[in-house]
Amino acid sequence: MAKKRRPQTKATGPQAANGEIPVVGAREPCPCGSGRRYKACHGREAAHAATELVQRPFEGLPNECDWVALRELVPAATVELPLAEGLPEGVPSVTLATVLPMAWPALRRDSGAVLLGLQNDTPSGDISRDLADTLRRALTADPGTPVAAERAPGDGPRLQDLLDPKGTFSPTLHEGFEFWVDDAANATGEVAASLERANAAAIPTARLTAVEAAYWCETPEKNHLRWVMSHPEEKLLDALARLHAAGASSLGDNTRLVGSFRAHGLTVPVWDLPRGMSAEDTEKPAVDLAERLAEALASDAPLTPEQRRARGGLTNRQVTLS
Repeated sequence: MAKKRRPQTKATGPQAANGEIPVVGAREPCPCGSGRRYKACHGREAAHAATELVQRPFEGLPNECDWVALRELVPAATVELPLAEGLPEGVPSVTLATVLPMAWPALRRDSGAVLLGLQNDTPSGDISRDLADTLRRALTADPGTPVAAERAPGDGPRLQDLLDPKGTFSPTLHEGFEFWVDDAANATGEVAASLERANAAAIPTARLTAVEAAYWCETPEKNHLRWVMSHPEEKLLDALARLHAAGASSLGDNTRLVGSFRAHGLTVPVWDLPRGMSAEDTEKPAVDLAERLAEALASDAPLTPEQRRARGGLTNRQVTLS
């Protein structure tokens, strides 16, 4: 027997003055008033009308690999962002944050400082353009106010246009989200409760110092190293397969290369580590592996049958996050 279709409710919720439906988080109720989540309602239309997907939205920015890591891997981190044209009057600083309270895209503090959230859903296929639009609006927002999500114009600037190309990108990782508020130690009420909930969900994470864009994290059962690499994917998989077939792809005893995933056009190999192996313990093995990987990347020899099998295993365990 055919399933009855549920009657559609008429839109009665708030809409923009020009009839456009505001952009909200994918899981929030759609502003049209349908009662459905945004991603299942007008979010579909927005996705279809989105700009063409940009495979590497952070390409050309300093430390592209770390941008990808903060977007996908790191729970709590901040980075000071230098602007190409300098800070506007009344804006003492611009800081990129992995996430902000209430999933705000950006926040203008009472001091005038700007916080820009990185891990939010974006309405178009170009994360860089969406973030640049949010940043521009945050720079002129009233102090003490959050910045709402909006669709960025298709011809608007990208982060690569707004940020100083010669600036540094040095993430500071935090154990929790106290950076959300100026005086976290004395937070009370809902602010304190929100911080407690967010902190409880944060996975302990550390950035290795001896190699670039390698992030150690601690989970209840085992630890992991997730290493964002900018090498061409096919070349990198060949090199990892050479190492794996030779028994040289691990980071020491009781560690193993378990696969990789793709994120924003880059490949991120993942290693399982013993529960007691700390970030400090991982530094020297990571340096040694980087040297072996550089040699493997330099080889143009065809893969042997054993190396092809190793590559097939790595490819079968690969997933795409973005």
